[in-house]
Amino acid sequence: MAKVILGMSGGIDSSVTAHLMKRQGFEVAGVSMIMCEEENAQNLPACCSTGAIGEAARNAHHLGVKHTVIDVREEFSQKVTKPFVTAYLAGLTPNPCVLCNRFIKFPALKREADRQEAEYIATGHYARVRPQGISGDQAAQRSDGSRLHDALFLEKGVDRKKDQSYVLYILKQEELGKLMLPLGGYRKEEVRKIAREINLPGAERDESQEICFIENKQYIPFIEKHAHVARNPGPIRDLHGNAIGTHRGIYGYTIGQRKGLGIASPFPLYVIQIDVRNNTIYAGPRDAAASREFLVSTLNWIIDPLHIRSMEEGVRNGFMSSEKPVNTTFRASVKVRSTMKEQPAVIHIADIDAHGTVRVVFDEPQWAPAPGQSAVFYHGDIVIGGGVII
Repeated sequence: MAKVILGMSGGIDSSVTAHLMKRQGFEVAGVSMIMCEEENAQNLPACCSTGAIGEAARNAHHLGVKHTVIDVREEFSQKVTKPFVTAYLAGLTPNPCVLCNRFIKFPALKREADRQEAEYIATGHYARVRPQGISGDQAAQRSDGSRLHDALFLEKGVDRKKDQSYVLYILKQEELGKLMLPLGGYRKEEVRKIAREINLPGAERDESQEICFIENKQYIPFIEKHAHVARNPGPIRDLHGNAIGTHRGIYGYTIGQRKGLGIASPFPLYVIQIDVRNNTIYAGPRDAAASREFLVSTLNWIIDPLHIRSMEEGVRNGFMSSEKPVNTTFRASVKVRSTMKEQPAVIHIADIDAHGTVRVVFDEPQWAPAPGQSAVFYHGDIVIGGGVII
């Protein structure tokens, strides 16, 4: 019987994942993570609160799954909280879920799998992993823990409203080789139905959509507390440079933001640019926040983008991500926010390495690509890779 280490947040997704994997014949061990110094604050959203860890323990007991709690607070502070605060102070819009997956959750699950001598890790993300040449249905039916040794695809979940492939683009082939994502083939309503059928505690609980370590959407107090800074007001200017208002501190604003500007105007105003050096916010009409092209750095390629043309021709060999891209362009669909529908674009590669840059040129301008957010590249349902907008 193959053993799986499952990340359990306390929600129904990871708990139903435990049930599904047990039903497939795996030995399942649940792991929850203490991530925040504010772990005693009961109002934190799911996955960071002590209440969530308690829920995970109760669900694990209900399912007959061994449950372990591990402390990753120091790593979380260094790799997620501090970069999050630093990015906002620099006028960027970071994605802490991506940072957490890259530096905290998956490395911690891998370490725990090594410690417990488990063959696989699993999470409740709505996405799919499959070997090349095997359909999603065939991949979902495998129950013996076998995994082909060729390159693997990360694909969108079948529930497009819940698809979480965007925040998993940072995974590498070796991680995909150990990863199982049972919920990728389910829709959320099906998962809730299963939760009810097995009398899972909290089956009707609402989902949290907020950043897990910030209580009640209080971004600005959180940043000020952790950066030890006082508010530093400055001008809000229109696109002609005229002062039209005063901001409360640049770390309280993101590209495309409309609410909170406090400016009387005959038409809606949005944050167009954040000038950190001059402590200035520029605001303008909605269409001024749209961009057609931008650069992306800190790249991770799940598959080699040079083989996109071969994929379109139906060739299913040689998709390993270890090969270094060279001078070329390729077409892909691109997301710059997890909730948007990916849009067609051309990706320009210029003799880069894994830490270089690419230029993304959309066919049509897209709403507010924000520096600091991730741009993720798709070929149909398949994640090619992605990086951070600069």
